[in-house]
Amino acid sequence: MTDKSNISIYIDADACPVKEEILKVSYRHKIPVYIVSNQWMRLEVGPLVQKIVVAEGADAADDWIADHIDRNGIAITADILLAKRCLDADAVVIGPTGKAFSQDNIGIAVAMRDIKAHMRETGESKGYNPSFTKADKSRFLQALESAIQLKLR
Repeated sequence: MTDKSNISIYIDADACPVKEEILKVSYRHKIPVYIVSNQWMRLEVGPLVQKIVVAEGADAADDWIADHIDRNGIAITADILLAKRCLDADAVVIGPTGKAFSQDNIGIAVAMRDIKAHMRETGESKGYNPSFTKADKSRFLQALESAIQLKLR
């Protein structure tokens, strides 16, 4: 069982479409949140929220999260390589569409990421990303609530 005061949520925030939803959940559960980004973000925040603006650089936000998260953390990211780093720290990892990453599925996710990158580089794929839907938001909120409840057990 994890003490609620030890749980923290880490948001890979630059392209995260569910920041407001995460804040609402964190306030309801009184869980601290770290919003980590390469640029300042305008978000209404309270005492539970820390905005971390890292130096410019492709992986600066990822590095900050990976260096600070631990087994009591919940990471919110669509970045597969960051998800793997957080899982290696025994954290819970959820994508913004509600997909939970685990040691069982991260290997295939990394492999698929590499295949898709190769296909984009060779022109075989244009890198289509589906739009974010209300169903995605609903799945995300369910996954986040489940992750919090699991941490509290």
